[in-house]
Amino acid sequence: MAWHGLTATGPAEVGMAFLRGDETAPEIIILAYGMEEGLHGFYEAMALETGDREVSAMFEKLADIEVLHKHKLFELYREFDPTVSDVDRFEAETVTVVMEGGLTTEEFLAQNKPAMNTISDVLDIAMMIETQALDLYLRYSHKAKEQKSKAVMYDIAEEEKAHLAALGRLREARA
Repeated sequence: MAWHGLTATGPAEVGMAFLRGDETAPEIIILAYGMEEGLHGFYEAMALETGDREVSAMFEKLADIEVLHKHKLFELYREFDPTVSDVDRFEAETVTVVMEGGLTTEEFLAQNKPAMNTISDVLDIAMMIETQALDLYLRYSHKAKEQKSKAVMYDIAEEEKAHLAALGRLREARA
């Protein structure tokens, strides 16, 4: 699948590895959408793997919220291209799923499995991802030229901040 002109030339931060610096709003939305799907897959996998019911419930909730983020991003994308009406086709033809450093969810999990031995380790990784997602959305909100794009990116950044806080509280309770 193509990144519609995006190339891996930047720093290896979540999503930033694919930025050229002159992306259009639709390109940023496509990248963000793929990353939300990557986070969704990560949280679903972690919900199944953890033996802790509270942590599993947190990851299930976060996975559900990533789906809501994808919906917001898809609706925003449609404002730039109203001819796109089918989300499944949009995902299949336009979006590439990525996580930290441009890895797929499966690659990310395989690469980081040695660092995820305890519940605290898994929560630390989730907090790292949420921190980078927060940074990414804040950067996108400042970069966007259209007010609606700015607002959607900022709103998602605020939600990522809330995720980070919830994970932090759970991590503190487990320390």
